[in-house]
Amino acid sequence: MANEKISLLLKENGSGKFSIKESDEEIGFMEVGLGDQNITAYHTEVLPAGEGKGWGKELFKALVEYARENKLHITPLCPFVHAQLKRGKEEYKDVWSGD
Repeated sequence: MANEKISLLLKENGSGKFSIKESDEEIGFMEVGLGDQNITAYHTEVLPAGEGKGWGKELFKALVEYARENKLHITPLCPFVHAQLKRGKEEYKDVWSGD
């Protein structure tokens, strides 16, 4: 991943999260679920200590990068992810159909 502070933790059942850490403490995460041809974003959260630093957008970028690398379609159930995709509809048309 482009940002070395972000890691993806996936369980065998396909559930997981992108996690961002600062000084070995998790300051933000994005809960996801992996399917055969899609990745669903359920929830994004940045703790107060990380607010205003752009970590939510960094988590979003990691999601998009992962989707592109693995030829996956993003299903945005998380309002934050949905808003980011809508803002950049043309930029993200390869990973989101705009539904």
